[in-house]
Amino acid sequence: MKISYNWLKTYLPTAYHRTPQELEEVLTDIGLEVEGLEKVEPIPGGLKGIVIGEVVEKHKHPNADRLNVTKVNVGGNELLNIVCGAPNVDKGQKVVVATVGATLYPNEGKPFKIKESELRGELSQGMICAEDEIGLGASHDGIMVLSPDAQIGTPAADFFNIEEDHTIEIGLTPNRADAMSHMGVARDIVAAYNARENKNETLVSTAVASPKKEADLAINIQLENEEKCPRYAGITIADVKVGPSPDWLQNKLRVIGLSPINNVVDITNYILHDLGQPLHAFDYDVTKGNVVVKTLPQDTPFTTLDDVERKLNAEDLMICNAAEGMCIAGVFGGAASGVTEKTQNIFLESAYFNPVSIRKTAKRFGLNTDASFRFERGIDPNITLTALNKAAQLIVEIAGGKIASDIVDIYPNPIQSFNFTFNPEKCRVLAGYPISDESMEAILKALDIKVEKTSALEWALEVPAYRVDVQREADIIEEVLRIYGFNNIPIPAKISLSVAEQRKPEPFNVQEKVSALLSAKGFSEAMNNSLTAEKSLAVLPKGLDGAVKMLNPLSQDLNMLRTDMLVSALDSVRHNFNRQQKTISLFEFGKTYFQKGENKYKEAAHLTLISTGNKGTTEWNQATENGNFYHLKATVLELATACGLANEIYWLEETPENCAYGLTATFRKKPLFTIGEVNPSITKEWDIDQPIFYVDILWDNWVTGQFQQKIKFKELPKFQEVRRDLSLLLDKNTTYQAIAQLAQKQDKKILRQVGLFDVYEGKNLPEGKKSYALHFTFRDDAKTLTDKQVDKVMSKIMQAVQKELGAELR
Repeated sequence: MKISYNWLKTYLPTAYHRTPQELEEVLTDIGLEVEGLEKVEPIPGGLKGIVIGEVVEKHKHPNADRLNVTKVNVGGNELLNIVCGAPNVDKGQKVVVATVGATLYPNEGKPFKIKESELRGELSQGMICAEDEIGLGASHDGIMVLSPDAQIGTPAADFFNIEEDHTIEIGLTPNRADAMSHMGVARDIVAAYNARENKNETLVSTAVASPKKEADLAINIQLENEEKCPRYAGITIADVKVGPSPDWLQNKLRVIGLSPINNVVDITNYILHDLGQPLHAFDYDVTKGNVVVKTLPQDTPFTTLDDVERKLNAEDLMICNAAEGMCIAGVFGGAASGVTEKTQNIFLESAYFNPVSIRKTAKRFGLNTDASFRFERGIDPNITLTALNKAAQLIVEIAGGKIASDIVDIYPNPIQSFNFTFNPEKCRVLAGYPISDESMEAILKALDIKVEKTSALEWALEVPAYRVDVQREADIIEEVLRIYGFNNIPIPAKISLSVAEQRKPEPFNVQEKVSALLSAKGFSEAMNNSLTAEKSLAVLPKGLDGAVKMLNPLSQDLNMLRTDMLVSALDSVRHNFNRQQKTISLFEFGKTYFQKGENKYKEAAHLTLISTGNKGTTEWNQATENGNFYHLKATVLELATACGLANEIYWLEETPENCAYGLTATFRKKPLFTIGEVNPSITKEWDIDQPIFYVDILWDNWVTGQFQQKIKFKELPKFQEVRRDLSLLLDKNTTYQAIAQLAQKQDKKILRQVGLFDVYEGKNLPEGKKSYALHFTFRDDAKTLTDKQVDKVMSKIMQAVQKELGAELR
């Protein structure tokens, strides 16, 4: 948002007329961060070196028929000899003179510097100027002839009221709707200086009285939708002469980056940036004396100011006459109802529209105007008439209009201020500094917040309705601290800290830990948009079941919220494949979204891993090995071990729905993750022609599982382990997990670990059979094991696998 320094000063008391650089510093300190400060000259060059002079003598140039030689008094000790080619130059005229050394910036052509020179043998010590030669107009019929009372020697910048200005560009945060105007910014500056200098200054008032009615143009206003438009006011103005705005108004708009249009539109833009209240001017003849605030039927066509026909939504609020729509309320005007050069009578609107309604309409049409930007963030509902009066008065003064009706103000349910209590002691505790009650009270009053001290520790506050970002005690504390100035709170030389016991890790810390482990394993973190394409979701087995569709998508490629992290992972793989990267290991923390019945939605957190291509590097001295399902499974188990979950993971032979094969893991009977090779029928849709291995971790369950684990520390074992191997012939359908679980049941004291070190299927084995080679590790923490103890357990294990699994010893 751009602010004019000179404009801002009209609201600041004289005591606070500081330099632009000083204001830049204080604005940044109080949260209105200044992103740029630029010097601006409404007229290029600022008319420097150009003064008012008088032609004292004039005679024909002896060597040129079309030139005259003049003597010009510019207030110096000597008259200037100036050769002039203008046909209208004459003795006794007050003229604009560019002295030697001045640089002129004509409307056409490049700037040039005035030098003392000879023209056809006659000395010329300056230049008598036409208006287009100094950027003051377009005429080049002759030199500018000023009124006889113009003072000789007056700088042209002073005579034409050309003042230097600065543009202050503020990076305004969306919650600060109250500061979207010069008056709003000035309010914060006054509050800040009051706190710093212990003063009680107030904003300079620029309010005007209601203009008197001088004509008669009746207007009938009907407010049919009070929810979308809580307040609507208007007035009619007759005999308006639409034309260019005066220089002062055009200059103010240009400084903040706006192009002047005509005097009526310029006035509405001026009030918007002055007070923060958007206005709209209608051609009164189009209204036909009637204004109706209502919605129109679905898909009603309406042509806006940019000559684009748009189909209205049944929820879009419209400003209509008795027969048709004239304007999309608070967003964009209509092509047929705007003010043109032919307009003679106008209806001027000032209103407060529901922010949610305006935001939805603006987003539906993809429109972002200065008016909608303010309405959708919440403007001051009580400045409506002040803005209307000020604009009407300016139209009377500048466009020669006559007030033709009383102000009609429909405000059935006035918007109330926010009321709550505030504890000043709590503010001091959070600040860590003893800000006085007097300073806090002065800051709040400067921000238009009424204070009633009900007790030493409880103040009753009334916050104005336009401060939509201040609705609780915490917001008040923030306001006090930002105006008081964080830089004004000293940092103590000694900081005392108390170490609190933290029994459980924070979820963020778990995420950081897992991210670091995955990065160490060679994975890169992916960050994908939660939005995806409908066609991508449709490829998955569950399709669009429960999918959430965007009402106003930016494109068809981003029209759905993802219901499965796999689509984002495959998008990343395809992106890399298209850039000749075939070995990929990625992880992503993200969310999926589902619709559960009408207007009920759910989101779930995930950690996904995806891997494809070679395992390790492809160097000349290292064997190349393709990554597979087991490599990714090992990575997940390492994560589970680091988080203390590995010992309680239970594997289910349930293939995930997106996979050709895989497993499902649970933790204490809750689903924890799925792992498998993505079904080639899915990867084909992404033009991926190599195996993709994928893990989907339910992150909330993972974090909860870690929180449930208790860390136990044990002394390192003093006694050696004993290992025994066993080779079994089994049915193909028998899993390693079934063997391991059966073995663990036979002994819970000395059997420490079961492992699988060889699998064989094929030649020399009966059909439907496979061979497993397993190792069993034993240890007793109290004594050295004997062969008798180990043999006894091994015997029980062999008997169990033979009886329950049909295994044969090899």
